[in-house]
Amino acid sequence: MKITEIETLLIDRYLFVQVHTDAGLVGLGESGAWGFLEASAGAVETFKRHLIGQDPLRIEHHWQYLYRWTHFRGAAIMGALSAIDLALWDIAGKHFDVPCYQLLGGKVRDKARVYYHVFGETKEELIQGCIAARDQGFTAVGHLTPFLDEPRERPYFETHAAKMQDAIDTVGRYRYAVGDAVDLCIEIHRRLTPAEAIVLARGIEPYRPFFYEDPILPDNLDAMALVAERIHIPIATGERLHTIQEFEMLLQRGAVQYVRPDVCLAGGLSHSKKIAALAEAHNVGVVPHNPLSPVSTAACIQLAACIPNFALQEYPTGEHEPPKSEIVKSAIRQEDGYLIIPDAPGLGIELAEDAAERHPYRPRAVQTRLHVDGSVVDQ
Repeated sequence: MKITEIETLLIDRYLFVQVHTDAGLVGLGESGAWGFLEASAGAVETFKRHLIGQDPLRIEHHWQYLYRWTHFRGAAIMGALSAIDLALWDIAGKHFDVPCYQLLGGKVRDKARVYYHVFGETKEELIQGCIAARDQGFTAVGHLTPFLDEPRERPYFETHAAKMQDAIDTVGRYRYAVGDAVDLCIEIHRRLTPAEAIVLARGIEPYRPFFYEDPILPDNLDAMALVAERIHIPIATGERLHTIQEFEMLLQRGAVQYVRPDVCLAGGLSHSKKIAALAEAHNVGVVPHNPLSPVSTAACIQLAACIPNFALQEYPTGEHEPPKSEIVKSAIRQEDGYLIIPDAPGLGIELAEDAAERHPYRPRAVQTRLHVDGSVVDQ
């Protein structure tokens, strides 16, 4: 079996990669480069020069060959490599007529607990979203910020005291609304300094969050370790990291209790399985990052199925509604706050034939938020 063609498909807000073979098998993957999908598509075109004519089942060899070829890394390149890796695993599963997890050691669970995304323009909407998720059977909610995700064109300012007290009170309102029936995954989106992150974590500790996600920028692992040393709630981070080496440094510093590899950015299933093994050695759980399309969800579930330290799966809204439901044909179903591990071959998901025509690409605007003094702030 040989690779005959590799397609890049920019659809809606996603970049998909399809790998074709002379056996008629087609593998599907997705890049998680998010704001740099055009650059990631360009990296796939470069990788094609090696892959056309190759045996698609030599997955680890191709991973190492492409990763170590030019010595340069980054989100766009790793997103491209991840998409190709996923597509090759999809082909392998279809070739052997088994789900990908069967080739990765087999199932250790039959279903994966998820946390549901909650959005709202007001705190009342966020609180009602938590209640609605509970009423739908979800036992965890996430993407749940104690700050409003205000429009980026609105200049920002708030005093430290007001910012901290309002965020602490907001998390308390979330807990009061759902009781102990729902775990709260508190999303900070890297918007705090280490000093602020420590103050806020101590303030929300009585409300028992499942985890405290990305309290500060991930660029300095020592700074994340400093925060972790001074608080008593679990930190979840890793969605912007690309390599097992970065995750190992994070783990060695005791800076994380839940790692968040993105299978569409951190090297596909090949690399994410290794990241999970590193975390297992440190008694750290895995919460796969998943802000993308149902293809990403399908890949995450293959990982969740076969690793012993899986903790929780991010589950975006709208998976079974347009436009997402019109882009793919999926074997995954949700039941009582869990995704049932599918037994379909490969990743268990296919692109709809008319997806590109029905949902043209929508590039993301380059826009970040400014402080009232004109400087850049993180949101």
